Amino acid sequence: MNQNQRRGGCLCGAIRYRVAGEPVRTSLCYCTQCRRQTGSAMPAFAVFTRNDVVIEKGKPASYSASPRAEREFCRDCGSALFWRERGGEELDIFLGSFDEPATLPAPARQIWTEHRLPWVTAVGSIRAYPQDP
Repeated sequence: MNQNQRRGGCLCGAIRYRVAGEPVRTSLCYCTQCRRQTGSAMPAFAVFTRNDVVIEKGKPASYSASPRAEREFCRDCGSALFWRERGGEELDIFLGSFDEPATLPAPARQIWTEHRLPWVTAVGSIRAYPQDP
C-alpha cells in the first residue's frame, strides 16, 4: 500500500475506510461528548479533508449530540469512528480506528482542556487550548 494511504475500520470489520495524504492536524480532545462517545478520558484523532476519505465497506450510523456536528460509529459493534461538522470540509477520525495508528503524526494540540479530568496529567509538550480554537 502507498505510504500516503492508510486504512482503518471498526472492531467487528463491518465498516472499513481508506484515507489519502497526511492529516491536516492531530489532536487530543477532553470534551465531555468525545469522552462519552469513546469511553476514553482523552481520545485522540486525526483530521483529514472529506475528499481524502473513502468508506470502502459498510455505512456508519450517526448521532447528533449537538447542532454543530454528527458523530459516526459502527451500528454493530459500537466503535467510534468519525466526527463531522455540519457543512465543514474536514472529517475527524479517531486514531484508535486506524489499522496502524503509529504511522500517523503524534497529537500536536490538546483541545477542551477546561474539561480535562483532574487525574489526567497535562501533556506539557503540546499546545493546549481551553476550548476548540
